[in-house]
Amino acid sequence: MLEIRLYGRGGQGIVTAAELIVNAVLNEGKWGQSTPYFGAERRGAPVSATVRVSDAPVRIHGQAANPDAVAVFERNLVKTVKVTAGLRKGGFLIVNSAKALELSGDYRVLTVDATQIALDQGLVLSGFPFVNAAMVGAVVKATGVASLESALKAASETWKGDLGGRNCGALHRAYDSTMLEMTRTA
Repeated sequence: MLEIRLYGRGGQGIVTAAELIVNAVLNEGKWGQSTPYFGAERRGAPVSATVRVSDAPVRIHGQAANPDAVAVFERNLVKTVKVTAGLRKGGFLIVNSAKALELSGDYRVLTVDATQIALDQGLVLSGFPFVNAAMVGAVVKATGVASLESALKAASETWKGDLGGRNCGALHRAYDSTMLEMTRTA
């Protein structure tokens, strides 16, 4: 089973991103589950979600204690939330960042400028860029949890018309531009 933990802020589409990853793996005949974790938070408060993917039914529920990958939708959360807690040795830390990160640990760091991609695709509401489709593209690229085609199909089923086209464009562009920095060791 592959476990992925997503971190972001309320209103960034964390729950939708988790569901999108699950729908992508379902398109490939795998089993998947998304579990959001939030309370009475409001827009801007830290939130998380867990995605589990398997070739067999997923019977575990709750948050992932030892994920294979962690995706951080806002770079500043790396400083304020223990996003790498429990991250498996050799796992992926995927961060929405235009700059390289100075981090240490037994994991691989990848960055994608999901904010700029969302802005370029016109995925902005009330002044907030929606980075969820771009971050899904980065997660799919890093983990290989699903193919790009399956993720694009899931996105086009989630969003219709022009909005669907812009989200698919963001997902594809992030998939193409995700950067592996290097393996970090503690």
